[in-house]
Amino acid sequence: MNGVVVVPPPKNEPVLSYAPGSLEREALRRSLKELRSLHLEIPLVIGGKEIRTGRLGEIRIPHEHGTVLATYHKAGPEELRQAVEASRAAWETWSRTPWHHRASVFLRAAELISGPYRMTLNAATMLGQSKTAHQAEIEAACELSDFLRFGVHNMRQIYSVQPGHQGEGAWNRLDYRPLEGFVFAISPFNFTAIGGNLSASPALMGNTILWKPASTGVFSSHFVMRVFLEAGLPDGVINFLPGDSKDMELLLTHPDLAGVHFTGSTGAFRRIWKTVAANIETYKNYPRLVGETGGKDFAMVHASADPQVVATALVRGAFEYQGQKCSATSRAYIPKSLWGSVEEELHSQLSRVKVGDIEDFGNFMGAVIDKTSYETLRSSIAYAKNHQDATIVHGGTCDDSRGFFVEPTVILTTDPKFRLMEEELFGPVLTVYLYDDEKYEETLRLCDATSPYGLTGSIFATDRQAILAAEDLLRHAAGNFYINDKTTGAMVGDQPFGGARASGTNDKVGASYNLLRWTSLRTIKELLLPPRDFTYPFLQSE
Repeated sequence: MNGVVVVPPPKNEPVLSYAPGSLEREALRRSLKELRSLHLEIPLVIGGKEIRTGRLGEIRIPHEHGTVLATYHKAGPEELRQAVEASRAAWETWSRTPWHHRASVFLRAAELISGPYRMTLNAATMLGQSKTAHQAEIEAACELSDFLRFGVHNMRQIYSVQPGHQGEGAWNRLDYRPLEGFVFAISPFNFTAIGGNLSASPALMGNTILWKPASTGVFSSHFVMRVFLEAGLPDGVINFLPGDSKDMELLLTHPDLAGVHFTGSTGAFRRIWKTVAANIETYKNYPRLVGETGGKDFAMVHASADPQVVATALVRGAFEYQGQKCSATSRAYIPKSLWGSVEEELHSQLSRVKVGDIEDFGNFMGAVIDKTSYETLRSSIAYAKNHQDATIVHGGTCDDSRGFFVEPTVILTTDPKFRLMEEELFGPVLTVYLYDDEKYEETLRLCDATSPYGLTGSIFATDRQAILAAEDLLRHAAGNFYINDKTTGAMVGDQPFGGARASGTNDKVGASYNLLRWTSLRTIKELLLPPRDFTYPFLQSE
């Protein structure tokens, strides 16, 4: 076709309320009931074909851990080799497919996600990851469709950037090529949308993908993969490979590895980086390493802040989805003069927070993801209870008799370097340090130096000079910095997300900066009237 193609302008998908009596509430309940009844056996998908290995893993409902929701087949070395071959075969065509045809696949996927698959994806996220209806809606349905729509928009913007034509008689162009080889996408359990985006964004740019979802995220990821295939994604462009991490080193050392798109723990990403470094001479190209990892996200409170605003942001930022967000507020610095009011408001709000089965829409929190996470949190809370420098001011109760439930817990410490002020816990635990009001800037510097991470952070103040000081002194402490808002909830198109330091490569998912990592530029110069002789004027005699 001829024509300068314009893509539909992206808009953030509206969030449904699921209020009592709403149509979406009843539709979601039906989907929850249906998914419970399926007892799925989830296959791998390699080259568009379903593969069953017989090596099975179980998917249990976190808030009802006695119930096996589904089983899934695990990829081993042989299946991984098959996936590399399928990816290589698909690359020959997909890498040459015109961009607007690639775009149409993912625009259709966005329509499927926000339309006929909406309740299925939300219900799968609720059951497999113990998210409330609201938390599932804002990310599984809305954020994933936003990633895809804004991705198409950003791709076209990238391609439209072309060089100038200063030299006479020449035409200069930039060719945005896919990477040579496959991209290895490794996704976490906590966001269905992240798994979809880690695989879709490199594929949108013409790459082929090997996707390993976290074992505790396989259930919802399976449905995302089904959406991609129904949207018309060609066989082998994205290969779905649940399995054990120890088997995946085969992919990290393969000569065709073109890049790694990762979200997960800092330790895991560092191991990936070391593996790639140790094998750097074996690759055809230098692999692109893009990672978003841990966080120890802060709320810095000034004496001019509104205590009710602070408390509300802490409750939402620290305890929505059980604190299982890399951006969750996990440490707070509060002036002594304000603590009485903030503590009172925290107790008032947290006393109304209900924890339990997320299929009961009255519950604000569900269960943490699995036994390992539960034990880490339980032992950390016990550590605080028995430590002279810490006091539990709210919560502290854990119960795994039916599900992996951890009560929202607020810990007050007298030591700004207390272990729980520094270490990521990934759960509903907020540690608070009280500082002398006159030591505000000193405490800003303390906040900056305490944690190795640099993902998200907030400043709460009405004093503009206090905000300016925080913005300056905490410049490198957070890749997403919020003023009078919670540390979570970045919106695609508005707040590109990512952090540096031990929090990752800060390539900003959902924005053009991330998409640029999955393309390799070729400069083309076409000379319209080539010279016919080698001589220059300076060679002529006087």
